[in-house]
Formats: sequence, structure tokens, C-alpha cells
Amino acid sequence: MSLPLSAKVLATGFTVSGVVHLVKPEVFEPLMPAWVPAHREVIYASGVAELVCAAGMAMPATRRVAGYASVAVLLGVFPGNVKMAQDSLRTRSTRFKAIAIGRVPMQLPMIRAALKAARS
Repeated sequence: MSLPLSAKVLATGFTVSGVVHLVKPEVFEPLMPAWVPAHREVIYASGVAELVCAAGMAMPATRRVAGYASVAVLLGVFPGNVKMAQDSLRTRSTRFKAIAIGRVPMQLPMIRAALKAARS
């Protein structure tokens, strides 16, 4: 069975995001909750995880594991998305607020896409 379109979109997003994590990790530092240790290392690790998940979803032999691993990655970065949404409320930027708050509910269709990949 081929990879569902939603999972292809997720894998593409993971690829882009994973590269940014590795090339410009400072972009993600403001998203890191204070309780997370070793911010830079966690950013690098999550970037590698996103790239591995994206590659794994592309190959039928590893798609199931990669799909479920993608769910774990999405759950792992969720606190950062919540922090970003909370931080946006303290700014005057309507655009930043819309993007930051909009990212939180987008986790659900992304998780759904990862589950579709795992089941395809």
C-alpha cells in the first residue's frame, strides 16, 4: 500500500523541520520549556528524530515503526508548541499569535497522519 497523502505531507514537514533543527537550532530555543534540560542537545535530537521518521515513513518495511515513532515525536514536541502559544499571548503581534495558537490544534491531524502511515 502506498503512503497516504496526509503522511506524505507530514514526512515532508518533518524533513524540512528536521533540517532546520540541525542547521539553525537557535530558531527552536525560545520554544523550549525551562524544565527541559540540555536545550540545544534536545533540539538536535528532535531534528534527527524527525529526519529518521520521515525516511522511515518513505519505506514500506519501516513505515509502521516510523509512523508510531512520529506520534511519539509529535507528543514530545507538544509542550514546546504550548509554550510558544502561551508566549504569543504576551505580544502585540496578531500574526504571531495566530501562528502560535494555530500550531496547537494542528498536532491532532499530524498525529492522525502518522497513525495512517503506521497502518498503511
